[in-house]
This record gives sequence, C-alpha cells and structure tokens, in this order.
Amino acid sequence: MGRLENLLGAWSLTVADRITEAGRQEGLTASAQAALLTLLAHPDRPVSWLGEVLALTGSGATRLVDRVVAAGWVVRSPGADSRQRRIRLTPEGEDVARRLAQVRDAVLAESLASLDDRARRQLERTLERMVGSSTHEPVPALRTCRLCDRSACRSDGHACPLDHVQVEEPLP
Repeated sequence: MGRLENLLGAWSLTVADRITEAGRQEGLTASAQAALLTLLAHPDRPVSWLGEVLALTGSGATRLVDRVVAAGWVVRSPGADSRQRRIRLTPEGEDVARRLAQVRDAVLAESLASLDDRARRQLERTLERMVGSSTHEPVPALRTCRLCDRSACRSDGHACPLDHVQVEEPLP
C-alpha cells in the first residue's frame, strides 16, 4: 500500500467515525442512521429493499425495522403480497432524519475546513471521478449514497456522479 492509499483510508475512517458518533449522540446506531436517511430519500420501500441497500440479512433488516418502528420513526404498511411490508418515515422520523442530515453536514464541513478554495475544487473533481467509477450496479450505488444529501450532489447544475447507474424500485 502506498502513502496516498493509507492517508485516504485513515481520513475516510475518521470522517465515518465522526458521523456515526454524532448520530449516536442522537441515540441512533449506525444502521438506524442509514435507514432513516435512506428512507428520507427513498420513501415507501419494502423492508427487503432496505435490507439489501444496507447489506443486512433478512432477519437483520426486520430487527432494525422493528427498532425504528418501536421508536415511532417508521410505519409499516402492506406490500405487494402478504409476505412483504413497505416502510416509510413518520413525521417524527422525518424530523430525526433531517437532524441527522444537519449533523452529517456539520461533520463534513469541519472535515474540509483546512482546505482553501483551490484545494476544495480539486478535491471535488477528484472525488466526483472516484465516486462515479466506484460502481455500475444499482445496489452498490444505493449503498454509496445511503447517507448522501441528494440536493447538494446536484447543486449548481452538477449531476450526481452515479447518475449513470440505473436504480430501479424492484430490488429483492
């Protein structure tokens, strides 16, 4: 491994840990944070879809949904058949997800505070290439974007670097 790869790994883990810790201070596990933010961007999805996006087993997805339902942040509704349930955020769940997004934004802004405008532009171009080439498959693209602010990604006339990936509703 080279120095660049090592530094990127260390920085990535630091930022991820800070985001996770900020969510824990709101009383949420990393999985619950990802679930709420994913459902904010993709409402009314099957439990199995959420489990696939978050890389959880069927029973793990069910347990996670049970926890966020018990907290009052998500409600279940009938799905396409009797074996499937769809889930969406409650108004309180939307509020929690929006607070999480604000916390995430603050952590990321702090993480970039040492960069001047030129360095920020260079990093943005580099990250756009890296994110855009990271996958060509729908589920990994959804995993990559599970904590994204979609409006920020598409701000100032930019396209999402993963727009080339066709993400359809019918996942498992």
